Amino acid sequence: MPHLRVATVNVNGIRASVRNGMHAWLDSADVDVLTLQEVRGQDEHLEAAFPGWSIVHDEATAKGRAGVAIVSRTPALATRTAFGDDDFDSKGRWLEGDFVLGDRPITIVSAYVHSGEAETPRQEEKWRFLEAFGPRLSELAADDALAVVTGDLNVGHREIDIKNWRGNRKKSGFLPRERAYFDRFLGAAGAEITGVDGSVGPGLGWVDVGRRFHGEVEGPYTWWSARGQAFDNDTGWRIDYHLASPALAERVGAYHVARAASYDQRWSDHAPVVVDYSY
Repeated sequence: MPHLRVATVNVNGIRASVRNGMHAWLDSADVDVLTLQEVRGQDEHLEAAFPGWSIVHDEATAKGRAGVAIVSRTPALATRTAFGDDDFDSKGRWLEGDFVLGDRPITIVSAYVHSGEAETPRQEEKWRFLEAFGPRLSELAADDALAVVTGDLNVGHREIDIKNWRGNRKKSGFLPRERAYFDRFLGAAGAEITGVDGSVGPGLGWVDVGRRFHGEVEGPYTWWSARGQAFDNDTGWRIDYHLASPALAERVGAYHVARAASYDQRWSDHAPVVVDYSY
């Protein structure tokens, strides 16, 4: 079936990922659109990494930090970076590109949510980002539009998304308030959703493609800590997502996490998440 293959990965620095072997994966992945997070570089570094590709890059305000990009076989029809209130610095964290899926437009987003740190100013920035997330999802899905938000969203939604969830209940990435945002993003559209933290709000109807595809199983994880033998033991977190609008979710043909075969073959601490959208 004809499809558009969209992959997302936090590269943990584009120059480092290239040095560590990213192209060995990319050359065989047959990707049409690749969204990147934590680029931590400039335009010239992306141009060197992706010769012949069309590149859109939103660099973070602070050099060497964050940064999101969309690289594609064909150029985006339009791009946008506006996100949240005017006084909120979202540079390097939200990038939209419009493409074509068959005969319909599709918006593909590369998003990099703050890692945060519980009860610190870093967490306040994460709250602001998550608060702005919902309204933009509603806009993107209006009129049965095709849209997908991809990227490192730095929240494990449910207990089955983190191997050691019991030990992380008070840490950023698995705080009840963070998870409650996802309860609403992914709750039935228009229904009153009670989040895991007890908060109440309307469901937006978006679909976590990985969870729908794999069902009620642990993982599959997309990030592993460098501590101990987390990768070898598959003690990971599922924090890299494809969140699809309801109309697009019906077009998912395949999903997989491109986990490296061994620790020494990794080129990032995250694994690419690859989805085929049919047309």
